[in-house]
Amino acid sequence: QGKCPEDGWDESTIELFLHELAVMDSNNFLGNCGVGEREGRVASGLVARRHYRLIHGIGRSGDISAVQPKAAGSSLLNKLTNSVVLDVIKLAGVRTVTSCFVVPMATGMSLTLCFLTLRHKRPKAKYIIWPRIDQKSCFKSMITAGFEPVVIENVLEGDELRTDLGAVEAKIKALGAENILCVHSTTSCFAPRVPDRLEELAVICANYGIPHIVNNAYGVQSSKCMHLIQQGARVGRIDAFVQSLDKNFMVPVGGAIIAGFNESFIQEISKMYPGRASASPSLDVLITLLSLGTSGYKKLLKERKEMFSYLSSELKKLADNHNERLLDTPHNPISLAMSLKNLDETNDAAVTQLGSMLFTRQVSGARVVPCGSVQTVNNYTFKGFMSHANDYPCAYLNAASAIGIKKQDVDVFLKRLDKCLKTFRKEAKQEKSINEISDSNAATEQLEN
Repeated sequence: QGKCPEDGWDESTIELFLHELAVMDSNNFLGNCGVGEREGRVASGLVARRHYRLIHGIGRSGDISAVQPKAAGSSLLNKLTNSVVLDVIKLAGVRTVTSCFVVPMATGMSLTLCFLTLRHKRPKAKYIIWPRIDQKSCFKSMITAGFEPVVIENVLEGDELRTDLGAVEAKIKALGAENILCVHSTTSCFAPRVPDRLEELAVICANYGIPHIVNNAYGVQSSKCMHLIQQGARVGRIDAFVQSLDKNFMVPVGGAIIAGFNESFIQEISKMYPGRASASPSLDVLITLLSLGTSGYKKLLKERKEMFSYLSSELKKLADNHNERLLDTPHNPISLAMSLKNLDETNDAAVTQLGSMLFTRQVSGARVVPCGSVQTVNNYTFKGFMSHANDYPCAYLNAASAIGIKKQDVDVFLKRLDKCLKTFRKEAKQEKSINEISDSNAATEQLEN
């Protein structure tokens, strides 16, 4: 049926299934006589076992989705994986998606593939409209494809950084719709930036006849991000949306899913991929989804939401205790931000020092963002880099509730963060006392003189 099973399979059943697929590949035939340059020969038994003897990869030289006659098992694996993943994307909230395929590249290069496919449809276009998000790979995906990013600065609404729709439309009019390859929007992002106004952007794209590519890197795990994509496609135009395998399905880095609502366009993207490709990302995600089943994946999504609420309430308490505040970012369903205003005012280097302290205490994934840092990426200079704005009002710390997070992770993080902040407060008090004594001694000396 090409659907993800409701109840997950046990490991021995999955292994039996994979072995059945593997014996359909010619390199595993008992009487095989290979005289070509690529015959699925593997020198190491360990490598062969690691890949379940599925050595041929997926696709053919002209199309990553094509069936390879001498690799019937690997081809079947590829088709089943794409079908199962499509089923899970629908389950996660984008119900009208019609086509998708797993590509053995991470999100950035997969976005590049989408842009290169659009180049053939819009040969005059050289610009990509991009509401700013300070993440290098999505920016470099446009540069690598040979296009000129047109950065649209975000608008500050309360604590949130939101899409400047007026600036997007003004830039389209100024450059001319025919010169714009696409609008490149984002769903999942670090607070205080929140998902782009996808519905409004989709309407603008439909009105001006401009393609719309969505960077949905870790948005599959969020019903809110998936709802935005579904609504955008319903009221306007979304040509493709790209998501990472590792961030959404807890598999090793190296794969992404390109999905969309027009099957022929998604097939065009798959045909743009040159040559055959590694089957490892497809194999990893298929094994994972077969072991979880839809019930297991739904359970993980539910737990993630619960942990987001827990992280939010506990981080707010900690922020209050340290005379800071949890920034109000209700439109961001995954990432949270806590101000570091007092720390920043105490010492210029204190904010980045906090990041180092957390890292050495084995807290990974938390980001500290100082004010006013400047960074150049591919000859484009970003002021206030990492904060998604030129002048965000305060320094802050990010933490996210991503799929697979446990209550223990949240509790240990909060405990270690609290300890680090107390260390800074203690040092600040000591420094203040030393300064007061020094000032007092200087005043006494002046009186004596």
